[in-house]
Amino acid sequence: MSTLNPISATDLKRRLDAGDAVLIDVRETDEHAREHILGARLAPLSAIDTHDFDRDHGKAAVFHCRSGMRTQANAAKLIARGFREAYFLDGGIEAWKSAGLPVHTNRKAPLEIMRQVQITAGLLMLTGIILGWFVNPAFYALSAFVGAGLTFAGATGWCGMAMLLKAMPWNRVSLSA
Repeated sequence: MSTLNPISATDLKRRLDAGDAVLIDVRETDEHAREHILGARLAPLSAIDTHDFDRDHGKAAVFHCRSGMRTQANAAKLIARGFREAYFLDGGIEAWKSAGLPVHTNRKAPLEIMRQVQITAGLLMLTGIILGWFVNPAFYALSAFVGAGLTFAGATGWCGMAMLLKAMPWNRVSLSA
């Protein structure tokens, strides 16, 4: 089996209340710190370990991310965790919230790193275009540089801007929530 079966937010809630399922948040620590489903256990895809859930293998595992796409893309890795049943929350945490189910939100936690990258890259590209149009065409190079960096990040999985933003003071606060 290399695919996870979907489960709706309401069906998941019933199974969690009955105690026969464990909810596993596969998003990164910064995403979880900002908002998470109450009772979800954090196990980021970047660091999930085979033994993270040894005591829960008798329960059904339900993995979730923001929308369900990241979870489905990593189904084989998640299924290999050894659960008797494995599902993904159809629609992710967004579907959970749409169903009116509770989440813990910490607005004081920094925005997720990828959102910070998107905002910064967008502002830098817009700045390059505006300065190139109104001041000097050489400023278009700023937009080209950012675009090349995003292309490199997408191709290699390494994002220099994300590394730089992670080192910023607002991202060095404790992410425990």
